[in-house]
Amino acid sequence: MSAISATERPSRAVLPGWSVPLVFVVAATSQYVGAALGVFLFDTTEPATVAWLRAAAAGVALLAWRRPWRSRWTRRGIAVAAGFGIVTVSMNIVFYEAIARIPLGTAVAIEFLGPVAVATLGSRRARDLLAVVLVAVGVVLLAGVQLDVEPVGVGFAVASAVLWAGYILVGKRVADAGDGQDSLAVGMAAAAVLLAPVVLIPQVAIDASVFADPRTWLLGLGVGVLSSAVPYALDQVVLTAVGRARFALLLALLPATAAVVGALALSQRLTVPELAGIALVMLALTVSALPTRQPAPEPPAPL
Repeated sequence: MSAISATERPSRAVLPGWSVPLVFVVAATSQYVGAALGVFLFDTTEPATVAWLRAAAAGVALLAWRRPWRSRWTRRGIAVAAGFGIVTVSMNIVFYEAIARIPLGTAVAIEFLGPVAVATLGSRRARDLLAVVLVAVGVVLLAGVQLDVEPVGVGFAVASAVLWAGYILVGKRVADAGDGQDSLAVGMAAAAVLLAPVVLIPQVAIDASVFADPRTWLLGLGVGVLSSAVPYALDQVVLTAVGRARFALLLALLPATAAVVGALALSQRLTVPELAGIALVMLALTVSALPTRQPAPEPPAPL
């Protein structure tokens, strides 16, 4: 399903195979450095407002880069892009609500319930059932071992997992259509406009003075570019270059990336059970992403 008319579809970016993991790591690092930057706004700004600033800044940056108005768009294409943007921004909002309450690495690991569910949905392979068990144990270690873990934060992380599953499914279709980055630009901008009343009115009621602080807009711009514009644009390139199985395998790099960023930027030291939980989630993603070995063809029967 293409958002842009077939006669004006942009050419796809092609990555050499060796560079795909490198591009993915760059995207992951940018995403979680931006998320860590957003944590510094939580003292003065509601997490949902930080997520909206992220979406608005990313929308502006992507529009300036892609200039999607140069192509002819259909109503259906705009609706698909807007839906993709709303799913993405909603995922960001609940994720920021989560990391305002629980450590970054913990929130990211719980989020991976979504990708694992996508990888195992409809599959009857024993390894996929094993992956689900590994994720379940990992999440228990991350969220259930400490008695002081805030249940609301865990709930927001689970909601982010559900929305992340939607992001992968919709994002893969958009990427396969060949116009992923343009759709992302339109979608992020549309979602920022549509969700503005829902997010900004509560912030104005709580404390409107944050919008008069230049620091709010400066950090919001940094979060938007680092956490959304750069990684989501690179996601579209990677999704176009690889299949869902390899993309799921690459996702196993994210919990470790988030844990390292959280430790370095936010001084969030993980305990041994939390490290074990992240390792189990990464192992589950790796197990579920391994290709199924095809049986060797039988030799032809003698004449």
